[in-house]
Amino acid sequence: MLSRLTMTVPKVATFTSGVRFFANTAAKSARYGGGQSGFGSRVNQGFGVRTGPTLKERLLGPTTGKPFVYGTYALAGASVFGVGALMYYGLVSKEQSILQKSAIWPSYVRERISTTYAYLAGSLALTAVSGVAASRSAAIMRLTAGGGMMSLFGTMAAMIASGMLARSIDYESTVAKHLAWALHCGVLGAVFAPLCFMAGPVLTRAAWYTAGIVGGLSATAITAPSEKFLMMSGPLAMGFGVVFVANIGAFFLPPGSALGASLASIVVYGGLILFSAFLLYDTQRLVKKAENHPHSSQLYGSDMQIRSFDPINAQMSIYMDVLNIFMRLVMIMGGMNGNRRK
Repeated sequence: MLSRLTMTVPKVATFTSGVRFFANTAAKSARYGGGQSGFGSRVNQGFGVRTGPTLKERLLGPTTGKPFVYGTYALAGASVFGVGALMYYGLVSKEQSILQKSAIWPSYVRERISTTYAYLAGSLALTAVSGVAASRSAAIMRLTAGGGMMSLFGTMAAMIASGMLARSIDYESTVAKHLAWALHCGVLGAVFAPLCFMAGPVLTRAAWYTAGIVGGLSATAITAPSEKFLMMSGPLAMGFGVVFVANIGAFFLPPGSALGASLASIVVYGGLILFSAFLLYDTQRLVKKAENHPHSSQLYGSDMQIRSFDPINAQMSIYMDVLNIFMRLVMIMGGMNGNRRK
């Protein structure tokens, strides 16, 4: 889970400008074939002389915008698949779902899940408040919005360290646990502070779209067979590796180049699909954890000591999924919004 924190580090302004570049100029070239100019028009004359651009020139030359077009196609396909899965599991499938099992849950399981989602709402609220506050601090903005390696690794270290601290403290240590949790949310809010410079309508639409995606995916997870999406851990790990490597590569390449645009498309559109799938997985994992974690009533007469169920730790993975979905929606909508303003 801690390695997933690094997915919140990509430079928002860089990727947004890449999407905006696609929206302004590259879409026409991708859709209509474009003109023969630049690297693509270079033709060498003479016998035995290579014609056309080299592979390096193609990768580092200007993009046609096709990576972003393909990204929208992949996102549309994933959306259709998600709607189909919701309809199938909700109306057709006869396998026992989480929703059906909830009728026989003990009261403590319901309490655990409701408390976890209450902390999730609190985490999002703390992140939003701290993000707005951090956006008004020049020193914090220089650290989080800077383009250097120190900014990248500094924010990564702060997120991972605060997350490890919050998870390591026992839930029964009430004050220390909640202070560490608030610190972690504050750090993530500071990392997301550059998003506050987007237009207000963009953030509002992205928030509503995120709520719709999270609600739809949560409904899919609870209507599906209770452990259906827990079998996705292998593919999710591989997909995370691809997006993570693309994220690192995109940090060093301009989004206007063919290779940079391809990596940015993987990070933005591929990451949106990936973290939507992670949300399905983490939702069912939360329910399974709430069901299987021992309760004091099950140990009546025993001297065994167990740690109580920790709703703060339980919500952290879903919390990161929601933030990553929101961030990528802001990138996409911010780029397209810039094109409409022009």
